[in-house]
Amino acid sequence: MQVVYVARNAKDNVVSYFHFDRMNKVQPEPGDWSSFLQRFMDGKMVFGPWYDHVTGWWDRKQSYPKLHYMFFEDMVEDTGREIDKLCSFLGTTSTLEQRENIRAQTQFDNMKKDKMANYSTVAAMDFKISPFMRKGKVGDWKNHFTITQNEQFDEDYEEKMKNTTLQVPTEF
Repeated sequence: MQVVYVARNAKDNVVSYFHFDRMNKVQPEPGDWSSFLQRFMDGKMVFGPWYDHVTGWWDRKQSYPKLHYMFFEDMVEDTGREIDKLCSFLGTTSTLEQRENIRAQTQFDNMKKDKMANYSTVAAMDFKISPFMRKGKVGDWKNHFTITQNEQFDEDYEEKMKNTTLQVPTEF
């Protein structure tokens, strides 16, 4: 079995997760941004700590050649390059036209319109609060974090990620 794992930088991830929890009627109310951010740093999220998740899969990748580890930031920066890497991992060949079609269909603005990707048919989502696919931008965390929150997060991140070789891109 082949596994494709996609990671996103922690700061943009927590912002996305906050907005997802706000709109998700199945999850408990996330509370305000500050308390949500603290719970994220404390690892008290429904699916556990982000840090354990991304480093666990990264560690597994080192000994399991059938795991392809990708970064959201790399896909945004150069979708075509990442499609080529994924095709190589999967052992598939494709024509230039096919790769261009994949690239076009996986662009954020196109996926945002696609009912198969945007969750618009899922009743558990309250789209009056937030769209499932909001911005798809790298660095949107800068619009949410205060200077103090950013400093605290960086300190926490450095401590929790000190024993891994994983380097998650945070910008281009």
